Amino acid sequence: MEMATLTHSLRVEPYPYQREGILFGLRRKRFIIGDEPGLGKTLQSIGVADCAGAYPCLVICPASLKINWQREFEKFTSVKALILDNSNITTWPYLMRMGLFQVAIVNYESLRKFFVWDLRRRPFRLKDVVFSPDVQLFRSVIIDESHRVKDPAAQQTILTKGITTGKPYVMLLSGTPVVNRPEDLIAQLSIMDRLQEFGGRQEFLDRYCGEEKPQRRGDTPVREGYAHLDELSQRLYESCLIRREKDKVLTQLPPKTRIDLHLDLADRTEYDAAAIDLADYLRRYTQATEADVRRKMRMEALVKFMTLRALAAKAKVPQAIDFIRSFLESGRQLIIFCSLHEIVDALHRSFPKAVTITGRDSLAAKQAAVDAFQASQASLAICSIKAAGVGLTLTASSTVMFIEFPWTYADCCQCEDRAHRIGQRDNVTCYYMLARNTIDTVLYSIIQAKKSIAAQIMASSDDIPQDEAYFDELMNSFLNAL
Repeated sequence: MEMATLTHSLRVEPYPYQREGILFGLRRKRFIIGDEPGLGKTLQSIGVADCAGAYPCLVICPASLKINWQREFEKFTSVKALILDNSNITTWPYLMRMGLFQVAIVNYESLRKFFVWDLRRRPFRLKDVVFSPDVQLFRSVIIDESHRVKDPAAQQTILTKGITTGKPYVMLLSGTPVVNRPEDLIAQLSIMDRLQEFGGRQEFLDRYCGEEKPQRRGDTPVREGYAHLDELSQRLYESCLIRREKDKVLTQLPPKTRIDLHLDLADRTEYDAAAIDLADYLRRYTQATEADVRRKMRMEALVKFMTLRALAAKAKVPQAIDFIRSFLESGRQLIIFCSLHEIVDALHRSFPKAVTITGRDSLAAKQAAVDAFQASQASLAICSIKAAGVGLTLTASSTVMFIEFPWTYADCCQCEDRAHRIGQRDNVTCYYMLARNTIDTVLYSIIQAKKSIAAQIMASSDDIPQDEAYFDELMNSFLNAL
């Protein structure tokens, strides 16, 4: 069957290499897409599920990516996706059986809550788990960031193995299926029910993972001297692995790709109170008639807008840390942009080996941070928009992420172009972390609308524009969103 026929139902036309990935998945059924980040593993796995009609489909992913998976399924296909949470913990099987949703999305930490009836003992093995019969609903399972289930003894790995058992389609997605050593593949091969093709666990260990050697008397033996790795690679590609690197498919990609990561705030109390206060203030502003009064109120409202942006940004930090940790496990470098010192400090506490480029750093310290990042001595650069938005070259990474983002499109481009500049050989991927139903989505829509006039503004300052036209647009968009 021609590929065009297989992908006719997708709303977005895949790139040629993505079409190849979909066809590979349809043939193999239980497989790993190991493409480098930014090459569209999500679209390929959705394409396999949709072209095969393998619904209902279960997506297991990090918590920070649940909304993104929901939006991607509904963007690329005509099916409806349901995020499993406390509001539907008892009703989701009914909703799936009735055909109201074709896709269920759950994070790793919630597998036990939604799919396990009982554990016969603790610590438990797979035989000790009593799964809900509702697990049998699914015809396909997509496991995003599958290197998270590389430890065979971990609870999430055991539960994932039980859920995928007997499923016609099992799709693992990871930019780095082998994080540190060949042993990382054992659990993933088992989840795909392919470990026996490699002789089983012990034969895999003996052939590809070296000999067990104690470091000192009484120590647990560790394996050294990996062997036959070329053979392992060839067998993986022949049976269940497809992997492409950016530089191999660069001609098929745009020079810069923007990806929106949508999430919900875990605690909206403080944000919602500030949003209501701002809305009331803006309504009073619209009733003011004197020019001087309106100008003073406009300045006060801008301060309230900045406060609202800060509240949304701080509430996103836990999910940002989760995303960053998953990304860095791929072994690739990442540039983070934000504004608040509180966020910089929170990120640095979680990633102490990261370099920082902020207004608090001296010129010498900034340059030392840039040099370390460019020399790949640091995997993460935490940058403030003001201090790092212009003049710096950070082409060691081709991935940029915004936890906060500037007030104008031109300033966004300036930040993105720390990576997207002369010396960069890869397609640049820019992630924008957006909190739903907040100032984020209002501001981002304005930024996107201003692309056509971005060239008018050259310097990046992260200062909110104070002209009345910009304020009116921001105010009206905010009130309309409410």
